[in-house]
Amino acid sequence: MSMTQQTQRCFPVFLAGAAAAALVLACAPAEAPVADAAAGGQAAVDSEPGREYYEIRRYRLADEDSRQTVLAYLENALVPALNRAGIDRVGVFGVEPPAEVDEPVDPVDALSLWAIIAFPTIEDFTAMKSTLEADAEYLEAAAPMYATPRQEPIYERLESWFLRAFKGMPVMELPPQTLAGEDRIFELRLYESHNEETARRKVHMFDNGEIDIMRDVEMAPLLFAELLIGDDVPALVYILSAPDMESHREHWQAFGGHPEWIRMRDMDYYKGTVSRIENVFLRPTAFSQI
Repeated sequence: MSMTQQTQRCFPVFLAGAAAAALVLACAPAEAPVADAAAGGQAAVDSEPGREYYEIRRYRLADEDSRQTVLAYLENALVPALNRAGIDRVGVFGVEPPAEVDEPVDPVDALSLWAIIAFPTIEDFTAMKSTLEADAEYLEAAAPMYATPRQEPIYERLESWFLRAFKGMPVMELPPQTLAGEDRIFELRLYESHNEETARRKVHMFDNGEIDIMRDVEMAPLLFAELLIGDDVPALVYILSAPDMESHREHWQAFGGHPEWIRMRDMDYYKGTVSRIENVFLRPTAFSQI
């Protein structure tokens, strides 16, 4: 099963007439890197700055009553319990229709709830289950969620993906709208590759220039991460933010015309690295910390 039900072969990137800043970035390679894959080794891993881990969840729900039950569980049980355990960036989202002129969101997706949890270390992730089971306050708040009979399950399925942040963006960067408590939307994009080597080269492209271009055109990226566990491996996920959909489309337009993006896009080393693109738009709930 794919990460998103609402798929696009590629998001519209408007190339004509873009008013992109003429910033020349020095971080992207002019030609194919030499021995990039083999040069790292254990020494490179040991010297990397702390890279976060992320769990992305999707609760697939059958009706609005179930959705409200899961929302109450997330707000009153899971998010506070994770906060007590030191996990302080937990995002909860509903699906946002991309635009009135686009195809409507699938009814199942429209009911779905998404959660994004940031873990500073992998040990924080592996300890989560036992931490929750030992938290009496969590168990009491979660009781309505767990009291439903087998014949009437709350969700059709809880899907989960586990990821590690890129070297080029090792820590989640909250957008200013989150910090100010203002309206915001997010676009989650999944890029599949047809093998591990092409997936590695696409990650290299982001780490060596593409992330900086996105920052330059104010796409306000939230995270970039490699998918470690999930149905879509090998793949990567990144999430962009904006105050509203109109601003987000303008940012994409500026990105498409950015001279450094055009230069990198045309490099042989980065061609053919993405075999399929999926995306979904998300709007945070009132209690979301992202």
